[in-house]
Parts: sequence; C-alpha cells; structure tokens
Amino acid sequence: MTTEGSSLLHQRTVFDDWRSLTIGIYMALAGYAVMVGLPVISTSWVNNLGFSDQQVGYVASADLFGLAIGAVFAYFVVAKFDRRLLAVLAAGVAIAANLLCIYYQSYEVTFWLRGAAGIGAGVYTGIAVATIGGHSRPAFAFGLELFAFAFSQAAELKFLPSLSIEGMYIAFAGAFIFGLLFISWLPRRPAEDSLDVEVDVKEPDGQHHAEHRHVPAYVPWLVLTAVVLTYINIGGYWAYIELATVGSSASPDWVASMLVYTSFFSLIGCLVAVLLSNRYGLSRPLLVTLVFQASIVFMLVFGITNTSVAFSMFAFNFCWIFVDIYQSATISNVDRSGRYVALLPAAQGLGNGVGPALAATVLSYGLGYNGIFIMCASASIVAMLVYLYMYLKLRRTIPALADAS
Repeated sequence: MTTEGSSLLHQRTVFDDWRSLTIGIYMALAGYAVMVGLPVISTSWVNNLGFSDQQVGYVASADLFGLAIGAVFAYFVVAKFDRRLLAVLAAGVAIAANLLCIYYQSYEVTFWLRGAAGIGAGVYTGIAVATIGGHSRPAFAFGLELFAFAFSQAAELKFLPSLSIEGMYIAFAGAFIFGLLFISWLPRRPAEDSLDVEVDVKEPDGQHHAEHRHVPAYVPWLVLTAVVLTYINIGGYWAYIELATVGSSASPDWVASMLVYTSFFSLIGCLVAVLLSNRYGLSRPLLVTLVFQASIVFMLVFGITNTSVAFSMFAFNFCWIFVDIYQSATISNVDRSGRYVALLPAAQGLGNGVGPALAATVLSYGLGYNGIFIMCASASIVAMLVYLYMYLKLRRTIPALADAS
C-alpha cells in the first residue's frame, strides 16, 4: 500500500502453478551456474590450464558477455515464440559448447567456446526469469528462486573444487540435460501484455476501483541500467576475491571455506528482503542496500585479514540477494509479458562481463587489487543514483509502482 492509497493488482495465471515456478527456478539455477562458480573456475583456469590472471578475466568476460547476448535474443522472442522449443535449442548450444571445452583447452579456443556456452545459457536463463516473473507475487517468486540459489551456490563452491576442469564442464552440461526432462512444465506463452499495470485505487468514501496505467518505457530501462552497474561490482568482486587474498594475511583454507559458508547467509537475506518489501516496498530498501554493498567492498582497501574477508563475504552475499529480489520484482511488476524481465540475465551478464574485464584492465595498469575494490564500490554507488532518479520520477507519476512490494 502506498501513501496515495493505491496498490498494484496482479491476477493469478498459469505462471502461479507450482510446476511453472519450479521449472523456472531450476532453469535459472542451471543458467547462472557458471556465474556462481567463477571464483573456483577462475582458480582452476590458472592452476590447471596455465591461464594468466588477465586471461582469466577475459575468458570469464566472454562467458558472461555471452550470457548477456543470449538474454538479449530472448528479449526479442520470449513473448512471440514457443518457449519450450526455445529452451531446448538454447540448452543444446550450452551443452555442446561445454563438452567441446573438454577437448579444446587453449586460451584462444576456450575464449570462444565460453562465449558460445554463455549465449546458450543466456537464452535459457532469459526464459527462466520471464517464467518466474510471470507469478502474481514476483517478490515472493524471486525470493524462492534466490533461496534455492543460496543452496545451489554453496553446493557449487563446495564440490566444484574437487572436480577437474573437465569435470566442471560435464557438470554444467549435465545441469541443462536434466532440466530438459521437465520441459513440459514450462508455459509456452506469456499471459499478459507488457508495460501496463492495474492499480487498485482507494476512493475518499472508502470504495475501491481499478485503473489501468501505462508505464513509460524508461522505467524498465533505468532498472536494467542499474542492474548492469550493480553487476559490474558483483562481477569484479566475485571473479577476483579469492585471487586477491593470495599473499595477504588471510589463510587460503579460511578463504575457501568462507566462499562456501557465506553462501548460506543469503538464506537470511531472502527472508529479510521479502519482509522488508512487504513493509517498505522495493525501492527504499534497495537504495540503502546499494550504498551498504559499496561500503563492504571498499573496506577491503584497508587490508585483507581473516576477519575482514569473512565479514565482506557474508555481507556481500546478504546484499546480493537484496539487490536481485528488489530489481527483479520491480521489472516484473512493470512487465507481465516477460520481455523486459528476460533482459535481466543480459544486464547481469553484461555487468558481470564488464566487471572482470575492467578488473583485469585495472591490474594491467598496475593499480592492484585495491584498484579493483575501488572500481567495484564506485559502480554500486552509481547504480544507487540511477535507481534514486527513477524512484523520484515514479513518485510523481505512478506512486503505486514506486512503492510497490
């Protein structure tokens, strides 16, 4: 409920069915698997394939830029074509590229194959988040997805280090294959149109009536811009956080264990994020979270110890969940067709691709890991400013959307 006495209305559709939500969540977990496992995969590329720190950044960027490209393609087709067919084709590309990485391990070939794998994963994940976002309670739906994501993230970071690089590629391919067994649970078409919201308006006499409001196109684009900036921070931090601790006073075993156990802190973040959104809406908690996330990255500039890296990882995972739930639910409130929602992996992949590439560039200029942390924190602050501008604009035009939960 907003200060204007109005709130958004969403009708229940096939996307509220538990099977639709389940397959959407699983597909998202499979599509994001490489992004989640980057700290371990990056280390494996260095130790097993002999890639340099800079090469790791560029290969990671290829995978994540591919994710973005695939999701952009999903934006154009997800509301027009059979989503089941699209998912099967996308999974096929991702499976083939991952398996080919086993046989072609030079830096140059791996770079292009990871890009192809990312494109397949991007289309697949775009369909997944469009399916999740079609739920009548998007904050709840994305909260469930990120609750599952926390377990998936912890499992990956726990078990991936025990695999060879070939085993990692097989695991990623297997995740897509398993999802195809339940492809019949995926709704084929969107249920509603894009960029139209229905608002429940309370009249002075206490009666209610519904009004349809058209949302300006700049709203989802501003949110997506903020997502890119946020994931520049996430991508740079996540790709280099383990490598940045090498040679510091932090114990390597301690850092490895923190990568696993801090993932479970995201579970608390899911619960707190949904509770706060029910009370304060999506926008205001998000603005505060982006500032806090910048602070916990910047603190590493002053030294990396067992204590500082543990606090940073715990807080970072907590904030990551907040940002994802609030930004995903905001676009879902606006776009019921799934077109703009499908661009979320593109924005995330673009940011995640730019982040490691910028971090690698920072290293190439001799600015060290402190330079990476400053770059990451700055991206989060700029994201907050973009989101603040959008929020203030909506408060004047569609307050029900500005403060929607």
